[in-house]
Amino acid sequence: MKLKNILKSPQGIEELFRKYLVDDKIYVNDDLSFLVDLVHIFRPKNVDKINRISIEPLIIYLKTHETECFALLEYLKTLMLDRRFSRMVSDAGILQDSDFLYEVKKRLWAKVLPYQPPKDTYEYILNQVFFKHTDIQWVSLIPEEQILELLKELNVQDIFEENKEGSVLSELMNSIGLITQRMSGRAMESSIIRMVPEYSHLESPFLALENEVVAVEQSIRKGEIKFLTPDDINYKQIKVLHKQCLDFVSQAFKNSSKFGISIKVNQGLLRLRQQLQRTDELISLLVLNDEEKEAALKNTKDLALQLIEYNCYKYNVTQLVKESTQSISYEITQHTAKTGEHYITSTASEYWHMLKSAMGAGIVVGFLCIFKIFAHNADTSAFGHAFLYSLNYSFGFVLIYLLGFTLATKQPAMTAATIIKAIEDGRKKHIESGEKHMGFAKLFARLFRSQFIAFIGNVILAFPIALILIWLIDMAFGVNIAGDAHTWQTMLIDADPIESRALFHAGIAGVFLFLSGIISGNISNRNKHNQVYYRIQEHPWLKHNLGAEKTKKLAGWVENKWPGIMSNVWFGVFMGTCGTIGTFLGLGIDIRHITFVSGNIALGWYGSGFNAPTAMLVWAVIGLGLVGFMNFMVSFSLSLLLAFRSRNIPLKETLELIKATWRYFRSFPMEFFLPTPSSIVVEKNEEK
Repeated sequence: MKLKNILKSPQGIEELFRKYLVDDKIYVNDDLSFLVDLVHIFRPKNVDKINRISIEPLIIYLKTHETECFALLEYLKTLMLDRRFSRMVSDAGILQDSDFLYEVKKRLWAKVLPYQPPKDTYEYILNQVFFKHTDIQWVSLIPEEQILELLKELNVQDIFEENKEGSVLSELMNSIGLITQRMSGRAMESSIIRMVPEYSHLESPFLALENEVVAVEQSIRKGEIKFLTPDDINYKQIKVLHKQCLDFVSQAFKNSSKFGISIKVNQGLLRLRQQLQRTDELISLLVLNDEEKEAALKNTKDLALQLIEYNCYKYNVTQLVKESTQSISYEITQHTAKTGEHYITSTASEYWHMLKSAMGAGIVVGFLCIFKIFAHNADTSAFGHAFLYSLNYSFGFVLIYLLGFTLATKQPAMTAATIIKAIEDGRKKHIESGEKHMGFAKLFARLFRSQFIAFIGNVILAFPIALILIWLIDMAFGVNIAGDAHTWQTMLIDADPIESRALFHAGIAGVFLFLSGIISGNISNRNKHNQVYYRIQEHPWLKHNLGAEKTKKLAGWVENKWPGIMSNVWFGVFMGTCGTIGTFLGLGIDIRHITFVSGNIALGWYGSGFNAPTAMLVWAVIGLGLVGFMNFMVSFSLSLLLAFRSRNIPLKETLELIKATWRYFRSFPMEFFLPTPSSIVVEKNEEK
């Protein structure tokens, strides 16, 4: 019978001992084969479908087979003799490097080819026996009373029986001491201290925690105490200092809104937080309410489960990315939230001002459509075309931004974080109410009508401006720059949602819109962290030549405008290079942006001599609306997901948001398109 079948059979445990037991001793080839096969008996094929794991058959077998029970005990003693775990506990699952990408790469590579520790360590045993990252999930499903009963049956010593060097208790104390030493050093680094000026003249709580841990360790090693109790003054002091260390880290993250935060500093703070959590978990294992064997054995069991968990999750990439990106994404969305507040109209005057602002952007885009045709017809390489397209887009977007005009599809990426505020307010104020997201629904209605009127403003002028410009060129030079049949047909077909990949390409443009919002927030955060504005304001050469007042104004202009300028430059680069890259890679990717599509429809219509088939024009107009919808939905959804991530809001909340918005739409449909008098009154009352 094959080993796999033996292990999964009801007689698996008996067959296992029969295979390995020789002369009343467990016979092994490499010391771990028996343990590997024993664990395999209980490991489920699909842990997600299991609610409980029972090791009762093993306990019953050991109770009724004294020889096998003694052999297993001796086997485990031999296996665990003189093995170390302090380094594993202090390292496993904790950030080891401030370089985020290096840490991700290291963990991904370790999943393919895991690091194998020396054979004289506990980590080696755990790597060989509990080699699946899901093992801790099913081990945790074993009832506590069964694990304790198994430990008693095997007469396992608790962790407090020995404190000599190399014992489990000694290794546990070494682990705690090593972690606290690392924390006290890391917390004193200038990049960390800078984030918490409140602590700059105070004694480091990390150093105090390290000293307190050392005092406890010395007491245990000298035999003055065996363990800590909840009423022990040393334990209470450790808890107080641990809380102060957590406050230190929390304050540092909180101050990121004032000082900005870099990836390196973010990783350093995350490492401190992880080490504090690990320290708290390990110190709790030294605490007993009484000296009963049962309590000590329970702590021993908890330590064993902790070791398995640390080893299983030491290469967890998902958690690493989640923790590492939260603070950075928060700062990015904070910047876009402040910027996005200007993109949501409340009053009728703001609504019509948005229309004028969008019409200004439409005028600029009309010119950009003409320039793009000239760039397309230029006799240059593919790279040259990509460069000219990028230059055209970037110049136009920056001009729109500096003139204070509104490009409609820039709104979603800049307003998502503002909406998150409404969601958070609803969750705080009406936790039990089915109407808790009504505030979000009202805000979304304002955003939607703002987006709607911005679309209208962009389109109604981009179309006629492009049409007038191509007519003027034709009148002045006698050249219809879109008159070639291939050119005008391509312009109209590219807007057709059926005959082309217009919607897919519109989605790609939505991704670029999202990325441009990320870039804006990231530059703002980075400049804040590097004190760029303060450096400009106090630059001695600038103050000497421009004067203090003008230098201060320059610093303010850079603070307010530079993130937006760079965001628009990169958005133009993304838009200009996408088609060329798609052709080079053979992927067929490109971009479609609603405002440019409206201008291209005008150029295509004129290029055909106003003789384009009616069906082609109708589908192009339909495609225009759908492209705008895709631009909006993709960029807004991605930005909203980022904002959800930065605030730790669960994604399941989206269903409630949709329901609340739909209920509000059914009651007040016009508020999603026009600022009705009733909606303005409500919004003003809410602001008060």
